[in-house]
Amino acid sequence: MCRNIRNLFNFDPPVTEAEIHAASLQFVRKICGFQKPSRANEAAFDAAIAEVTLVSARLLAALETSAPPKNREVEAARAKLRFANRQ
Repeated sequence: MCRNIRNLFNFDPPVTEAEIHAASLQFVRKICGFQKPSRANEAAFDAAIAEVTLVSARLLAALETSAPPKNREVEAARAKLRFANRQ
């Protein structure tokens, strides 16, 4: 999976629309290989982001878990530690 796409499920506070959109943008960029599409492809690119955002939000709303919500600060610290260990 693309390193820029973050896990969005089961966080306290819950994921925001902006976070879902950012992950969708990264996903579409990865799939098509464009950082920024040409004018000819811009409408298809933007439509794909909108659709992925909608589907992702629907998926996240439908998921259930018995695990307690994850703390954003703790998860960020763990990610930084993993990154530091890779260097």
